Amino acid sequence: MANAYDVIVIGGGPGGYVCAIRAAQLGMKVACVEKRGSLGGTCLNVGCIPSKALLESSEKFDEASHHFKQHGIDVAPKLNLKQMLANKDEIVKGLTQGIEMLFKKNKVDYIKGHGVISGTNEVTVGKDTYTAKNIVIATGSDVMPLAGVAIDEKQIVSSTGALELKSVPKDMIVIGGGYIGLEMGSVWRRLGTKVTVVEFLDRITPGMDAEVAKTFQKTLEKQGIEFKLGRKVTGAKASAKGVSLTTEAAAGGTPETLNAEVVLVAIGRKAYTDKLGLESVGIKTDDRGRIAVNSHWQTTHANIYAIGDVIAGPMLAHKAEEEGVAVAEVLAGQHGHVNYDTIPGVVYTWPEVASVGKTEEQLKVEGVAYKSGKFTFMANSRARATLQTDGFVKILADATTDRILGVHIIGPHAGTLIHECCVAMEFGASAEDIARTCHAHPTLNEAVKEAAMAVDKRQIHS
Repeated sequence: MANAYDVIVIGGGPGGYVCAIRAAQLGMKVACVEKRGSLGGTCLNVGCIPSKALLESSEKFDEASHHFKQHGIDVAPKLNLKQMLANKDEIVKGLTQGIEMLFKKNKVDYIKGHGVISGTNEVTVGKDTYTAKNIVIATGSDVMPLAGVAIDEKQIVSSTGALELKSVPKDMIVIGGGYIGLEMGSVWRRLGTKVTVVEFLDRITPGMDAEVAKTFQKTLEKQGIEFKLGRKVTGAKASAKGVSLTTEAAAGGTPETLNAEVVLVAIGRKAYTDKLGLESVGIKTDDRGRIAVNSHWQTTHANIYAIGDVIAGPMLAHKAEEEGVAVAEVLAGQHGHVNYDTIPGVVYTWPEVASVGKTEEQLKVEGVAYKSGKFTFMANSRARATLQTDGFVKILADATTDRILGVHIIGPHAGTLIHECCVAMEFGASAEDIARTCHAHPTLNEAVKEAAMAVDKRQIHS
């Protein structure tokens, strides 16, 4: 039958398209259903990729405006926002088209439209029904709404609207002190916007190592971002003059009104599981819309799987990709596996922040005896040569076995540096293993080596 498949993947984001390609590589007949009209999901279309393009472009503008002089380069840059946005769009277009080419190369059928599970072995798209031995739900996540703050994507925007602003706002209020809000706030701050971050908690980036988060906030404050912590947003009103935002102390108290040209709502994301027909096959979701799965990513139906943002765990593209590969391999009778202890997280501000494994706070709660080694980039030769000395590397190791339990980096290219540590942890390495590995000089990676040496209090350069 033309409409019969071994696997139908609903969702063409990082988890879905990777799962589809891997399943096809393993000899299965595969279709991927995507309603957006372009592959890559939120990450590629309105998330990871366009935001990183703007982060890179805005950082170059900021460097040219404020930091080239110290290098002996005198310039007076002029912002061309239209070209900056066009560059971002061109990058996205090229990558989405690239995935379509990969589908053709691997003989994955691309079905455009909204997929609904109409039976345990059926997916309906529009008027067409397709059958499948197995179904994989990979529909990702959507913007988390905030009561009393209506997003119009013009004055009150989500991260999607923040990628499309046609002019640089005079001022912007970011609701939420997490990864997304700080990245997008950094983009517009570099381009000339006065940015204020309002966060419900008494700290930014909840879940991040507390010492790193504290340093991170101080660094962003030096760059000009203002923080209002422990504040609850109670409402927003847009007018021709801008947006009036009402807030109060998180514990309750006297209201305060803040005004800005643009407000960015970035309080998190929610699993996108609405209108998928889950109820028709008896699959339930929790209060956050997530689907429960077992260790093989199976739902309550053995042939219906779920991966990525629609299940528990960090909402990260690379986490979804790993699960997509693992599920495809399980379906092929192999032993797909994801080590959730070695999934890195990165904030792509400048400096970058990256982490993998446990934080000090988690180890204390779990009662794990650990030792810590720390090395600052101020003492790293390459960082000094490039005038990028903010931040440090911190390695946490088991007090008895020396096995690495967590690594936390704030500094230049932290998102690249962290992967040395991910590989080390995947192989069960000790801090001593990194300390005894020769690192080229002068490189930023030497800060990782010195932090590993510092676990045993024998760092050389500090």
